[in-house]
Amino acid sequence: MQNLDATLGYGQFILSGALATVELTIFSCALAFLMAFLAGLALLSRYFGVRVVARIYVEFFRGTSIFVQLFTAYFVLPLAGISLSPVQAGVLAIGLNGGAYGAEVVRAGVQAIARDQTEATIALNLTRWQAMRWVILPQAVVVMLPSFGNLAIEIMKSTAVASLVTVSELTFQAQMVRSQTGGTAMPFLLILVTYLVIASVLMALVRWLERRFSRGIAAVGA
Repeated sequence: MQNLDATLGYGQFILSGALATVELTIFSCALAFLMAFLAGLALLSRYFGVRVVARIYVEFFRGTSIFVQLFTAYFVLPLAGISLSPVQAGVLAIGLNGGAYGAEVVRAGVQAIARDQTEATIALNLTRWQAMRWVILPQAVVVMLPSFGNLAIEIMKSTAVASLVTVSELTFQAQMVRSQTGGTAMPFLLILVTYLVIASVLMALVRWLERRFSRGIAAVGA
């Protein structure tokens, strides 16, 4: 009971960690989705060199440990004159890692659009960029959203690795509470519930976006 009271007394630490996790998730997702679209579209480029660069990026970040990527961003980049704060290193590593997985989502989403849509853009004399911007991508995004929702949750869970470079997110704060209270079950139960709440909010947002985009595509089709 004493450990329970002590742990609840450190609720502000858990709340602070939750806010840091949300912040890290938002910035990491922003970078991941940006890189996903850049690399995913590059994988579909007509230029061989562009496809090769995109493929190297995707395979490198999918084929190496996110722990090593994080330590490289925080400990190795300063040797090249690029010093990052713990949060910046966390966002960079998690965002680039997530973007590599998201790139395949974008590639598959674009390729899932029926070929007659592309043929229609040719008949309308649209440029490749105009066809992608106004016809292909709006439809492909609807296909991508469920996978992007899963990716956002994976990114949120991956923010726990940032505790290794002293980012005060949920896992780091739970360790702090554990060391100061001597309790193990309660602090980790609290962050378990907090992670679940954040994930539920993300999935609710994705479902809302799916409905919104699907209505837009249906209205255009009508």
